[in-house]
Order: sequence, then C-alpha cells, then structure tokens
Amino acid sequence: MVLGRRLIALISCSALLVLHSDPALATPQPRSEEWWFDAWEIEEKVWPLTRGRGIVVAVIDTGVEASLPDLEGAVLHGYEYGGTQNGDGRRDHDKEHGGHGTAMAALIAGQGRGTGMMGVAPDSRILPISEPKFNYADTIRYAVDHGAKVISISSSTPAARCPIAIQRSVTYALQHDVVIVAAAGNDGNLTTSINAPANCPGVLGAGAVDSNLKIWSKTTPGDNVMLAAPGVSVGSIGKDGTFSWKNNGTSQATALTSGVIALMRSRFPRMPARQVVQRLIATAKDVGPEGWDERAGYGALIPYLALTADVPADAPNPVYDRLERLSPGGLASPSRSPSTSSEKSRTTGLEKSSSWIWSGIIMLTAIVVGLGFYGLRRMKARG
Repeated sequence: MVLGRRLIALISCSALLVLHSDPALATPQPRSEEWWFDAWEIEEKVWPLTRGRGIVVAVIDTGVEASLPDLEGAVLHGYEYGGTQNGDGRRDHDKEHGGHGTAMAALIAGQGRGTGMMGVAPDSRILPISEPKFNYADTIRYAVDHGAKVISISSSTPAARCPIAIQRSVTYALQHDVVIVAAAGNDGNLTTSINAPANCPGVLGAGAVDSNLKIWSKTTPGDNVMLAAPGVSVGSIGKDGTFSWKNNGTSQATALTSGVIALMRSRFPRMPARQVVQRLIATAKDVGPEGWDERAGYGALIPYLALTADVPADAPNPVYDRLERLSPGGLASPSRSPSTSSEKSRTTGLEKSSSWIWSGIIMLTAIVVGLGFYGLRRMKARG
C-alpha cells in the first residue's frame, strides 16, 4: 500500500510539473505567419537533417540588435564600418526601416524565445557587419577573413557594371570557398539590373516569390538572378523586438536563401561552395516562364531537394561560369596583391644572386680539393 501511494504521488507531481512548466523551456516553434516553414517543410523534413550548426553567416547590413531575446546567443562580435570606434556590429543603426539588419538576421538564425520569431537555420551564428556607406569591397573581405561560410547582402549600390574593387573581393571570397548571396533589388520597372553586388559575376542573385510560387513583379530583372525565395508577406522582427509580417522584398529572399545555404554547409561540411551553388540551382522548381527567366532565375528554391537530390556532377553552374568567363582560371589560387610584379622581380634577383653564390662555392671547393690532392702527391714524392 505504501509503495502504491508513493507511486501515485510521484505520478501526480510529474503531471503538475508538465502542466505548470515554464514555456520558455519548451522547444520554440515558428510563428504561424512564417508560411515558408510549411512551404519548405522545414520542421518535418529539413530540421531532422540539419539546423545549421557550426556555420557562420555574415550579414552585411545595418547591424544586428544582438540583445533581443529572439537573437540572444546567436550573434557573434562583428565589425562596424564608418561608425563608432570599436563598434562590433551588435547594434542596429537603421533609422529608415526600423531595423533592417536585425530582421534579416532573425530570418536566418532567430531563436524563437521572444516574439517566437524562428530562423530557418537556428543553430547557425550571425557575424554582423554594419556598413552604412555600402563599402562592399572591404566588408566582404572582412567576412571571409573572420570565418563566414555564407555572406548575405540584402542591400545594394547603383552600378550598371560591377565595380572593380567589389569584383576583386567577390573573387577573393569564392577562392576561399565562401558563397555570396545578394538581393536582386526591388525595382521591377527597370529593364536590367543596376544593383551591385548582385550583378557581380560569382554572386548568387536572389529574386522573390510568394506563397503560391508566383514571381514577385517588383523583383529587379537581370541576367544575374539565379534563384527565387520567399519574399512576399515575409515577416520578421525589428530592432525594437516587435514582429511585423507584411513585408515584401528581395532582401527577405536573400536572407532566407542564405539560411538554406547555412543548412547545406552544416549538413555537408566538406562540400565545396561551388557544388553547394550547383545543387541549389539544379534542384530549383521552375516557376513563371519555362526555363530561366530574369526575375526568378532557374526557379524557386526547394531546400529539402537541395539537401537530398541526386545531382549530376556536370550539372550547370552559371554562377561560377560567369566569373570564369570574366577571368579564366581566376579561381585557381587566392588573388595576389598589387605588389606581385615587384615581389617577383625581387625574387628573380635573389635567385640570380643565389646562383652566383653557389657557383663561387663550387669553384672554391674544387680549388681546395685540387690543392689538397697536389699537396698529398708532393708529400708522397718526398717520402
């Protein structure tokens, strides 16, 4: 009887603990407004494979409000260009959109502990890089040099052609096995892209689709657009920590694409960036006009297929092809500094000097050996 009473009491206490446990201890779930979770089958099919652990995603934007509960523990110390001294990017300085960088970071790595905002790769980490002056050449290199495997750029600067300095940094990133995703832009009335770095060869340009896989008409068209991702009615949090859901743009599509790439790089840590991009394009679902089009590229991104499909080794890879057409063999080795020619001249001079030195040593050795042999013969003759 005593044992039975104790067992009943234990079960009752356990039930009370379950009923009255702190909700914060439960596994966070994405908000109902985050329609892309169902569309992409993130919880059912993708998260059982990977949640992005071990991958750093650089967010080049307005900074990220790292202290928010939805991002707590997910934001590394980064850098703030053109801002306060020793800024680490963990503050969002956006005064126009209420926290653009924070919103993009939450789409990637939201933790769901405040408003319930969840990112598609919650175990990844954000490297925040605040850049109010669109200095992409320096910020891309900073991201590469500080461990990022994915760089997400949901902003742009007007440029009919990719500026040389930015192109060099893009090439540098690809040489170091880093994927760059950039927003195509929201200027659907244009006839072609004038947005850098999205129009730089080697960058994965992202367009936007809605929940029905209909192409967002305001996506800036261009031959740089390679994929489309959710970008219509895509909600996120601002720097004040509140959730807003009626937001449209290729910015959101870029952040979500970057999150999916983080998932892939975590699942396949040895897979080269080139192959990651190839798989994304090969498994995209064709939308809009048949084949490639200037607003959705090769189609809508399908994360589960990108993670699991059998993709031929010779599948097209237009992102890397564009760069290699620009600079054949340019990905063979890291880019050289401007002083390469003078360094080569100095090296050649040293090689010539070394050659003369070794010739002198050989001649001197021969003389010494000859004199020694001659002296030995004279000693024998005297004996």
